[in-house]
Amino acid sequence: MKNRSSGILMHISSLPSDYGIGDFGKEAYNFVDFLVKGNQKNWQILPLGVTGYGDSPYQCFSAFAGNPYFIDLDELIELKFLSIQDVKNFDLGTNSSYVDYGLLYKNKMQLLRMAYKKAKKEIFADLQDFYEDNKDWLREFALYMSIKAHNNNKSWMQWDASYKSATSDAVIAFEKANEGELYFWVFTQYFFTNQWEKLKKYANKNGISIIGDLPIYVSEDSSDVWSNPSLFNLDEALMPITVAGCPPDAFSETGQLWGNPIYNWKAMEEDDYKWWIKRINHSFQLYDTLRIDHFRGFEAYWEVKYGSATAIDGKWVKGPGMKLFKKIKEELGDLDIIAEDLGYLTEDVYKLMEDSGFPGMKVLQFAFDSREESDYLPHNYNNNCVVYTGTHDNHTAMGWFENVPKEDKKYAIDYLKLNYDEGFNWGFLRGAWSSVAYLAVAPMQDFLALGDEARINIPSTIGTNWTWRMSKSDLDDTLAKKIAKLNKIYRR
Repeated sequence: MKNRSSGILMHISSLPSDYGIGDFGKEAYNFVDFLVKGNQKNWQILPLGVTGYGDSPYQCFSAFAGNPYFIDLDELIELKFLSIQDVKNFDLGTNSSYVDYGLLYKNKMQLLRMAYKKAKKEIFADLQDFYEDNKDWLREFALYMSIKAHNNNKSWMQWDASYKSATSDAVIAFEKANEGELYFWVFTQYFFTNQWEKLKKYANKNGISIIGDLPIYVSEDSSDVWSNPSLFNLDEALMPITVAGCPPDAFSETGQLWGNPIYNWKAMEEDDYKWWIKRINHSFQLYDTLRIDHFRGFEAYWEVKYGSATAIDGKWVKGPGMKLFKKIKEELGDLDIIAEDLGYLTEDVYKLMEDSGFPGMKVLQFAFDSREESDYLPHNYNNNCVVYTGTHDNHTAMGWFENVPKEDKKYAIDYLKLNYDEGFNWGFLRGAWSSVAYLAVAPMQDFLALGDEARINIPSTIGTNWTWRMSKSDLDDTLAKKIAKLNKIYRR
């Protein structure tokens, strides 16, 4: 049995910083110090990948590469690869509570190119060593991003036919002729990896484990699909036949159309799931624990015809089930995995959860439907689960209270004995922390009693998601002591 503990969900992008987005700089270390003061044992983050259209960390250009936006510019200044004036010359955003991805795409990437130009001669041997050590994923990523830049950043599906095959003569010729551009992307991964490893080491040294997040699917516009087309459900013209989503639910009457290409699970099985094993292994180099998003998709996934306007006309198709996870265990041993088992669940999904032994998720916001008994009510939990007040896809706790039907709100108040003096958010936190779940996690917004102005994502929408940032002044000792007291009371 795992020890009782707790943690805070706080993505890197939402940390305070002077450079338009949270990064691996000093404020990340300050957040670790805050977690220690709050007697926390876990820091949960969202996926760290390179975000593209829509800025979602669940739609990345690579399943392996890290987001250059998170590189700490102060280190590049200390190394004299950038000057303070260089950084001041570029607008990275003046709103400390909001991430402007358009400015980062235009200006932070330009700053990183300037740093690369100054640094490449001095550190080229280190870059070469890093490249060789990580070539099994880094070559395809650097090559993909370089050809993508050459094609006005269009998806590979819109490239000239000669570039659509990762092994074509045109691609090999491009690789030889554009080493400088390829090594810019190596440079970004070199600094991303080194800075993240230092931050994780600091967290671990202080008793904080990192819970990472693995999206089940990869983006259509990614080096993964481009370089491994046989592992995805594509036609002869390399276009997706079907894409991923989920059926109509509480978030959307027409379902959620994610648009990710579906895996060719038969081909993956014939290849002994090597791509998945490589991906999981890489994830555990970055994190201590891994939350796998949309875990039920391994039992059966919602498949929609490519080009559909909504996900409503999709169908359920069987996934690999335990065959995949037995192979992963055979190759990598026992791993600390959390299965995101939310959504439409069947007996077969429950069986997969039982066979895997992975803890599932309980979301307190889903518990208080006054019309029926819910599996998310704390009295129905067992030890082998992780309870959340809410996830990145939900309202904040205070936002939930502002939007929930009156009957459900009254049920939550009665069940959790909520009161205005304590604060509804703290009563919600108490409900999670007091449960038998071995791990309790809440978004930072819930500790700060923030409303939906601080919500980080609304599923099936684009435009304003992933932009919330915390203020530096929020991490005060009074709050840390209050969180620590909650842990002491409930022995977490």
